[in-house]
Amino acid sequence: MDEDYPKTLLEMERRFSSEDTCRDYLTKLRWPSGFICPVCQGKVGWVDRRHRWTCQACRRQSTVTAGTIFEGTHLPLQIWFRAVWLVTSQKSGASALGLQRVLGLGSYETAWSWLHKLRRAMVRPGRDRLSGIVEVDEAFIGGVTSGAAGRDGIGKAMVTIAAEEDGLGIGRIRLARVVDGSAASLQEP
Repeated sequence: MDEDYPKTLLEMERRFSSEDTCRDYLTKLRWPSGFICPVCQGKVGWVDRRHRWTCQACRRQSTVTAGTIFEGTHLPLQIWFRAVWLVTSQKSGASALGLQRVLGLGSYETAWSWLHKLRRAMVRPGRDRLSGIVEVDEAFIGGVTSGAAGRDGIGKAMVTIAAEEDGLGIGRIRLARVVDGSAASLQEP
């Protein structure tokens, strides 16, 4: 599906102005050639007023959000689409607190959960391994430990950072939490 993604929040709001436009967009993404039953692969079905698709062949019901990050949500897809736009359009990223405030979500926990679902969804499964010259280093993430100096990792998480060299700059990057700074931990895929 060729796509021209909204560049501004106003464009996004206009394009996805209702639950129906959001649902139609997801339907075109999921079934670009028309409905396909997830159970029997039947190609004929109908949608009811509760937005459930029913397969003509096996009578299995499915929704366009089944198996996605939107499955089981009680909040409108319009809010989800705003969250997606905010997370993907911010140069410096988004925070759970920022999402909660901007979207008017009732709890920090909801915003945190959404943000993590979106981050997991943005990782391309089966992505290529880093190649060429790759520099690896580790860092400690966490609060300041009282009286600690240098590389004291008490109460902190160790994270490895691998950066692929790209000419004079940095190419692709991978981050992973590790248990220690041993060579074995730093060389794992």
